[in-house]
This record gives sequence, C-alpha cells and structure tokens, in this order.
Amino acid sequence: MKNIIYIVLLITGFGFAQNEQLFENANGLYNSEKYTEAIQVYEQILSTKEHSASLYFNKANAHYKLNQIAESVYYYEKALQLDPDNEDIHTNLAFANNMRIDKIDVIPTTGFSKMFSSLINMLSFDAWAIFAIVFMILFIVMFVGYTNSKFANRKRLFFIISLVGLFLSVLSVAFAYQQETIVNSEQYGIVFSKESQVKSEPKFNSDEAFQLHEGTKVRVFEDFDGWTKIKLTNGSVGWIISKDIRRL
Repeated sequence: MKNIIYIVLLITGFGFAQNEQLFENANGLYNSEKYTEAIQVYEQILSTKEHSASLYFNKANAHYKLNQIAESVYYYEKALQLDPDNEDIHTNLAFANNMRIDKIDVIPTTGFSKMFSSLINMLSFDAWAIFAIVFMILFIVMFVGYTNSKFANRKRLFFIISLVGLFLSVLSVAFAYQQETIVNSEQYGIVFSKESQVKSEPKFNSDEAFQLHEGTKVRVFEDFDGWTKIKLTNGSVGWIISKDIRRL
C-alpha cells in the first residue's frame, strides 16, 4: 500500500513539475511575441486538467494580442472565476470588452434589491461561513456567561450579546446560502460566432429578436434541440444556436 502511495505522489509531483516547465516555456514564447505557439503550450497544460487564474490570464493575453476577441474575453472570465478580486484581470477584460461590436446596457438595480445584493457580495461564501462560526462561538460563550453569572447587570449584558451573536450567525448563514444559490443557479457563456442571429423561438423560421457578435457575455438558461435560451444584461431574451456560444 505504501509503495502505491509513493508511486502516486511521484507521478503527481512529476506532472506538476512538467507543467511548471511548460508554463515557463509558454511565457517565454509569449514574451518573444510567438503568441500562437504560446497558446498551444497553454492548451497542452489545460489538457492535463490543471487550472489556475494565472494560466487562464496568460492565455487570454495571448489571444488578445492576436485580436481574438471571443477567446480573450472567455479566458479572462475564466481567470476571474478563480481570482475575482484581481485588478489586472479586470483591467485587461475591460480592454478586451472594448473590442466587441455589441455594446449592451445594464439594467441598474435600485432600492432594497441593490442594497441587499451589495451586502451579500461584500464577502465570499467562505467568508460568510467563517463569520457564522465566529458569531456562533460568541453566542455560546456569552450564553455560558449568562447562565453562570450571579450579577443581574452582567446577566443582562451577556444575554443581549448572546442574542446579537445568534442573530448575526443566522444572518451570515443565510447570506452564505443565498450567495451559493446565486452562483450555482446563474450560468454564463461567451458568444464565439462572428455574428449570430438570436431568435424569438428555438427554430430557424422564427422571428429574429436581435443579433450578437463574438465576445459578448450572455446569461444561459435551458437547452432545447440544438438551441440555448439566453438573456442579456439589458433584459433582452432569445434563443441562440448552442454551438455559437461557449459556457463558462
């Protein structure tokens, strides 16, 4: 059994070292302005099921240099999924989006919906979970203090703080659950076709709702008979040929 474990660790370590070398080689090709060759090496690394924000980011940069709009937007978005707070990725994605033909407005959220969304997105799912644990520990400690205290003022203080801790713990769990639900329910894709007709129904002879071009990000819903239902940030909804988009 130990021998098997050693073999697995050896193979894993060898594969990691090999990918590290490939990554350095690809970066060298990129720096030499051999962008197509660099992309081929980045894809070789991805074929081993290794994923990282830096790998997607560098691959997106190579596509950007070749004016490949859809590919650059797609891989910048993939990089953001792994490192959502990276300013360099956000900046380069903005440059790539400026190359798109489609300029789509965003329906602004207002009032309570905007405030609620901003509050949930302040922290990641993991951070909300950690806060839930911390506040629950606070609740337990304060409740123990409440039950053991012999002074009325202290008992009242412990009781109030324990209730606040319990409330914040439950609230943190709710925010974590809501954020995970949103992330899991919302799927997006990038249009890869140079130009694609979006139909009002999932069939070729239906009316054209609008047109989209490469690099546009869409929200993805259901699939039906080779068509995919999508929605834009301006609220427009339609059906696009499934092969014209690539899901993130």
